[in-house]
Amino acid sequence: MAEARDVHALDLARLAPWLRDHVPGADGAIAAEKFAGGQSNPTYLLSVDGSPRFVLRRKPDGVLLPSAHAVEREYRVTDALKDTAVPVARPLALCEDSGIVGTPFFVMDYAQGRNFWDARLPELTAAERGAVYDEMNRVLAALHAIDPADVGLFDYGRPGNYFARQTARWTKQYRATETQPIEAMERLISWLPANDPGLEASRIVHGDYRNDNMIFAADEPRIVAVLDWELSTLGHPLADLAQHVMAWRVPKEGYRGLSDADLPALGIPAEADYVRRYGERSGVGEIDPAHWRYALVFAMFRNAGIRQGVYRRAIDGNASSEAAAIHGARAGEIAGLAWRIACGEEDARL
Repeated sequence: MAEARDVHALDLARLAPWLRDHVPGADGAIAAEKFAGGQSNPTYLLSVDGSPRFVLRRKPDGVLLPSAHAVEREYRVTDALKDTAVPVARPLALCEDSGIVGTPFFVMDYAQGRNFWDARLPELTAAERGAVYDEMNRVLAALHAIDPADVGLFDYGRPGNYFARQTARWTKQYRATETQPIEAMERLISWLPANDPGLEASRIVHGDYRNDNMIFAADEPRIVAVLDWELSTLGHPLADLAQHVMAWRVPKEGYRGLSDADLPALGIPAEADYVRRYGERSGVGEIDPAHWRYALVFAMFRNAGIRQGVYRRAIDGNASSEAAAIHGARAGEIAGLAWRIACGEEDARL
């Protein structure tokens, strides 16, 4: 019986010559290893003559939703930010030819350091945890302080009216990947447009800013690179902050969150303190509680839509992780939490 083909394996016979022609320092023997985890764009560590040197990130196989998995946009935004106060893995080359590895991809430097998968940071002391969270807060404020026009990203997304446009977009994405009715999603699809506060600020937003999408220095609480810019665009900073702070609203089991953690004992700031520090750093000051509630509800609605898409790709057989079906099936739980917060239950938990 023929051995089953690894659907995520790279064709090194095609890739190696392309790398030699486009990436300085890639002229030795190439080996590739797919990173574990992740639900979206397959990502690989490339070694040259046995030494880790580069990272390749490509679109998944199969039929994709319009504008989804846009590695071209990831390349563009990291290239724009590479010399700013926001640390990124320096992008090196973009390939839009699907004939090399099957889908478009780009290559970036390998950022060495620590990656914290668990938001509770169990490997650190309480003081170290507090420093790591303060660094995440600082870098997010630094990202939102950048004028998109100053780094050539004035047209990276449509300015203004972000929440309305994104609600419409994720409603459409959810409909395209719907597998069964989710009552809370139906309610949110009506609630979000009806309660839109009309916030107009427009900055570069990461879209999935969380601890496991960062590389920290090996010996200090300093971010070496913010990774996974697939969902980045021009948008409202509160949406980005709310997506990040979702970790405080969900539990450890199934979500790697903090809602059931003893934060003071861990040295991790409470949600209100973290948001307040961001307001001080970013210059926005105290955030209107109604605006914060709306941003949280929107972020959770969007997250549920993303999870539904992951789940659908798992059903269709082209998700980049075997855990996709498990994570995607939680779309209804996140939507339910969002609806409870929308109804005024500020302390709602899963």
